[in-house]
Amino acid sequence: MGYTSWSESNTIKRQGKKRMKGVKHYKKDGTEHKGSSHKMANGTLHTNKTHTKTSVKLFHFKDLSKKAKAKAKPKRKTK
Repeated sequence: MGYTSWSESNTIKRQGKKRMKGVKHYKKDGTEHKGSSHKMANGTLHTNKTHTKTSVKLFHFKDLSKKAKAKAKPKRKTK
């Protein structure tokens, strides 16, 4: 299958990879992903605990397009 459950932090630590806990992840369109995720063999992060046909690639904010960043930025409340 080629994936590692992102929740397997001990395995990831033993492999010398840092887990970015608390860092938000987004879908390509800028929608924040709050569910489970898994890491593929090539290092990319995808939605769902294991890989399925509905899994989509996740991104860090800095890697989003300009349009997606605008959607991802929280709206400030005005008084």
